[in-house]
Amino acid sequence: INTNVRFSLPAVCVVWQTAMIILFGVFIRYDEESDPHWLEHKKLNNISSDIENDFYFRYPSFQDVHVMIFVGFGFLMTFLKRYSFGGVGFNFLIAAFGLQWALLMQGWFHSLDYTDGKIKIGIENLINADFCVAGCLIAYGALLGKVSPVQLMVLTLFGITLFAVEEYIILNLIHARDAGGSMVIHTFGAYYGLSISWMLYRPNLDQSSRLQGSVYHSDVFATIGTLFLWMFWPSFNSAITDHGDGQHRAVINTYLALASTVLTTVAMSSLFQKHGKLDMVHVQNSTLAGGVAVGTAAEFMLMPYGSLIVGFCCGVISTLGYIYISKDELWILIKSH
Repeated sequence: INTNVRFSLPAVCVVWQTAMIILFGVFIRYDEESDPHWLEHKKLNNISSDIENDFYFRYPSFQDVHVMIFVGFGFLMTFLKRYSFGGVGFNFLIAAFGLQWALLMQGWFHSLDYTDGKIKIGIENLINADFCVAGCLIAYGALLGKVSPVQLMVLTLFGITLFAVEEYIILNLIHARDAGGSMVIHTFGAYYGLSISWMLYRPNLDQSSRLQGSVYHSDVFATIGTLFLWMFWPSFNSAITDHGDGQHRAVINTYLALASTVLTTVAMSSLFQKHGKLDMVHVQNSTLAGGVAVGTAAEFMLMPYGSLIVGFCCGVISTLGYIYISKDELWILIKSH
C-alpha cells in the first residue's frame, strides 16, 4: 500500500466516498417508520400516535452509543504520548467511513427487501452500524502507530465485511443471544486486531518501545474517554434489546457490573503497584471489563448480586492480566493459538 499520505489518503477518501454515494443511491431507502408513508402505516396498524414510532424509543440509546464511538473510543486512544492526535483523529476517520459501509453490509444481510432489492434503514440500523464500527475500533487499539491512514481505511473495509459475516452466523444461523455484543463485537475486535498486529509484526518495532508510554496529559484525556464509555455502557448493552423488561434488566445488570468492577480494579492496582499507587492503564481499561463481560447475558435474570459478582471477578482478572501478562508472554500466547 502506498504510504505517501499526501496523495494516497485524499484519493482513497474521495474515491471511496464517491463509491458510497453511488451504492447508497442504488440500494439504500428509508424504512416504513422514516418514510412519508408512515401516515398510511399508522392507519393500517391502528397506531394512534407518532410516539409509537421506533425513533422515539431508540434515539436516546443511539445517541449514547454514538458518543461512545466518537468521544469514548476516540479519547481512549490518546494514551500514547506521541500518538494522541493520530489516535483521536484516525478514530474519527475510520468511524465515519465504517458506519457507511456497515449500513450497506449489514443491510444486505438483515434489512434487504426482496420485493424491490432495496435496503430499508431506520434508527435501529444506525445503532447496529455503530456496533459494527465498534468492533473495528477495538481492533484499531492493537494497531496504534503501526499503520498509515490508508492502511487503516483498508483494514476497516475488510473488518466491517468480516464483522457482518460473523454477526450473521452468530445471530441468524446459530441464534445466539448477544445483547451487548460481547461475542459479536468485543471478541471479534480483539482477535481481528491481534491477527493484523501479528501479520504486521517486524523485529525492528521493538526499537520504538520507548514511545509506547504515556505522559500526564495523555493519561488525562484517555481517562476522559474511559469515563464516557463507562457512563454510557448501559445504553450500549441495552440499545437493541426488545422493548420492556429485558431492556430494563440489561441497564440494571450493566450498571451494577460496572460499579463493582471499579472497586476491584482499584483494589488490585493499588495492591500490586509500588507504594500502593494506581496505574492509570488499569483504571482506563480494566474498569470497563464488567460492562464487556455482562454484555452477552445483560438481559438475562442474573439478579443484582450476580451482576456485582461478574463485575468483581472481571476487575480482578483484567487487572491481573495487565500486571502479569507481558508483551512477550502475549506474543507466545498468540503464536500458540
